[in-house]
Amino acid sequence: MTVSRRKFLKGAAAAGTLAAASPFFINTSLAAAKELRIYAWAGYITDEMLADFKQKTGINATFTPYGTNDELMNSLRATDGTGFDIIMPTVDRVPGYVEYDLVQPLDTSRVNWNGALDSAIEGSEVGGIVDGKRYFAPSDWGTEAICYNKELTSIDRNNLSYGDLWTPEHADGVTVRGHSALVGIGLWLEKAGKLPFPLLDSYKNEQAMRANFDVILKVATEHKHMIAQFWSTENEAQGAFLANGAVIGQTWDSTAFNLIKEGEPMGYAAPKEGAMAWMEGFVIPKNANNVDAVYEFINWYYTPEAGAMFVKATGYNSTSKGASDLLPEETKQFFLDSYTEQDLNNLWWWPIQEPWYVALRNEYQDRYLSA
Repeated sequence: MTVSRRKFLKGAAAAGTLAAASPFFINTSLAAAKELRIYAWAGYITDEMLADFKQKTGINATFTPYGTNDELMNSLRATDGTGFDIIMPTVDRVPGYVEYDLVQPLDTSRVNWNGALDSAIEGSEVGGIVDGKRYFAPSDWGTEAICYNKELTSIDRNNLSYGDLWTPEHADGVTVRGHSALVGIGLWLEKAGKLPFPLLDSYKNEQAMRANFDVILKVATEHKHMIAQFWSTENEAQGAFLANGAVIGQTWDSTAFNLIKEGEPMGYAAPKEGAMAWMEGFVIPKNANNVDAVYEFINWYYTPEAGAMFVKATGYNSTSKGASDLLPEETKQFFLDSYTEQDLNNLWWWPIQEPWYVALRNEYQDRYLSA
């Protein structure tokens, strides 16, 4: 898994069998007869994108935003996979949707895989393929690492650690997301030899998870007084820096990207334990009402122009071939400023988060937030 995803970042993985699946067929008249209902992360689908999709396909689409993976999961479970035609979960959560019978396999012959990075297709096999069936068409990837105000902090990028969030000079100025802050602390403690089990064992069985997270939670609680604000959505993360006194935090790369666009003196860097990396993609709910339009949307997205629109809107990295060639210079520069080649080879990819793990993770997060 690690090897293929490193190849993914370098664009060097083999094409794989799916990339050769062609020709693909879509009944465009049926697709255009009904509205496409998109349920995706806040900020991912812009009016510009909807207008371009309409112009290219004749299909009207509506966009409803969510802020977290848990919000998406809870919404689909409440409606038994009804209400939307396409969703965008992270690949590590897809097996959970399959277990709850909320999604349907893709008809891979209807997707223009030639428009997606071959390495992204291969890199999404873990999680995106369940019991031999592909449920996931990769759309983008990004990281969660250290975002900091360059004028108000002193950061040694060459020796940065998740533990640096909790140094005394950052008192009252830290922003983190509850559950991923615990993982960041876990990575820090693991590197220092202070966890009873390897951190990845936490995703394999409850015994290791509880043993590790008992240690992690104790350290997290001891430093909780340093937190200016917890965040759970992109807007909240930006607000922590703009309005609530945060000077450093563990955030998505998009937080730094968007703050820099607003003129804020921010930097973004990967700790030596590895930036947390994730991949998102298109998945079809079980009771989607306009499956024809879903394939139109995926194939529209797998064009350089659409992929570039997505990157300019979010700051994340599109899996559409050729998208990077169309980006503004400031977007390209942010990527170069944020990641060294070593950083890209040292990414910590989120493991598969099965429902039992998510339930325990939320338990420890709740204990952290209420401590």
